[in-house]
Amino acid sequence: MKRAIKEMGFKETTPIQEAAIPPVLAGRDIIAQAPTGTGKTCAFGIPAIENINVKSSDVQVLILCPTRELALQIATEMNKLCSHKRDIGILAIYGGESIDKQMAALRRMPQIIVGTPGRVMDHMRRKTLKLANLKMMVLDEADEMLNMGFREDIDTILENIPEHRQFLLFSATLPKPIMDIANKYQHDAIKLNTTSRIITVPTISQYYLEVYDKRKSEVLARLIDANQFKLMVVFCNTKKRVDDLCRDLMSRGYSVEALHGDMKQIHRDSVMNKFRRGIVDILIATDVAARGIDVDDVDAVFNYDLPADEEYYVHRIGRTGRANRTGVSYSFISGREIYKLRDIERYTKSKIEKMSPPSMEAVRDNKVKSIVDEIKTEIERGKVGKNIPFVLQIAEELNKSNPELDVTSTEVAAAFLNVSMKKIVTGSSPKLTVTDLEAPMDKKVHSDKGYSRLFINLGNKDKLESSQLVKLLASNTSVKGKDIGKIDMLDKFSFLEVPGKYVDEIIHVLTKKKFKGRKINIEVANKRKRGA
Repeated sequence: MKRAIKEMGFKETTPIQEAAIPPVLAGRDIIAQAPTGTGKTCAFGIPAIENINVKSSDVQVLILCPTRELALQIATEMNKLCSHKRDIGILAIYGGESIDKQMAALRRMPQIIVGTPGRVMDHMRRKTLKLANLKMMVLDEADEMLNMGFREDIDTILENIPEHRQFLLFSATLPKPIMDIANKYQHDAIKLNTTSRIITVPTISQYYLEVYDKRKSEVLARLIDANQFKLMVVFCNTKKRVDDLCRDLMSRGYSVEALHGDMKQIHRDSVMNKFRRGIVDILIATDVAARGIDVDDVDAVFNYDLPADEEYYVHRIGRTGRANRTGVSYSFISGREIYKLRDIERYTKSKIEKMSPPSMEAVRDNKVKSIVDEIKTEIERGKVGKNIPFVLQIAEELNKSNPELDVTSTEVAAAFLNVSMKKIVTGSSPKLTVTDLEAPMDKKVHSDKGYSRLFINLGNKDKLESSQLVKLLASNTSVKGKDIGKIDMLDKFSFLEVPGKYVDEIIHVLTKKKFKGRKINIEVANKRKRGA
């Protein structure tokens, strides 16, 4: 195992691996909160493989995951971990592939099964998958399986496996339905949470643009045309947005494909194959469909729609900047979405820089640079020799017909470059200026006309001191402690004065918080409350 790990290029454990491997090796149940891309496969894969009894041909480990892509990814990773172990069989089973082929593979008696809930249930009903001697059950990306409607399937599977088995549950978020599964099927589970230690990759440059929703596709085209990206992933929040944007970019001449849950599996496989091979430059996807995308050289990620959950932001931009490469992410926002972006910044402990959409001059400059770079490459490769006679011939013909011109071969080469520049093709529209694309923010967001008085439903009876109230605001919002004005602490509630430009943000952020278990209510103080 150590030899395989070394060959895979791993030098040290990730936080989830460090936390999970020892208790899993010891046979404990765990419920682990960890996002995608944090090394979860090795966190459960290493101890699962180490505990396999190679003398037994029974299925000993069952790993459930939401998508075919993720099932294949996990199986591939675990096969690498087994590269120097003998007599351990690993099989991925999922919908969209011939069930007869899978039945034949099951007859070879693999000890580890990685599968999607629907296909696992299908094999259980046919009795082609027997789990009577199962030793370990793993739910990976449990929240996504529930989002995709697999709750009943998961219950059915869990109710038909041995009661005395190890159960590992991995999920990016832990909503009540996930905890219900844990409480019902796990035994004395250890709860692990490494999300607080997860930050965005430092090699990813993060930007946001304030744009009109109807101009997003134009801004996207400008960013593509103004840069020399090779592979890009664009995230939308709905399948309809994916399809609409795909049609728009195709009409602009880009090489683009859509990826979402309504597509047949064979189509999704074809799209991913084209993307991996670089036949398609741009992949437009929903979050669920993007699970399992394992492409190291994605240059840029675009949040066409800002994700509703901060953790999804980390998942999305993590598609670039992999394997120590540099990457870039762009998020499109408008109006009050600036507060959602601030939530993401606090969650990721990173700064997302504001930028303006590229101008047509920037687009043209990049296209010219691209042509010049190609010319330099041709010269460096020694591929220009056969064309030199044509250049000299053109110069000679021009000088014969019009001796006064005195044309040189350098001027002929410059003319070729001029012609090439005139034929530059972009998907961007020259009719729109940067001002046409940038959306003015909600005036309330940037207003700073004096101070506003806020009411908060916390007071002396909550054992809240004014210093704690200042800390509550300063640690959760952009307002600094020194900027907070007069504070009036009363028994059941309090009043405080803050700069006007922070009012909306404070209300947006603190209404999601609790103080000593009590839900916070904060609002602009009205006349009635002022007189209270």
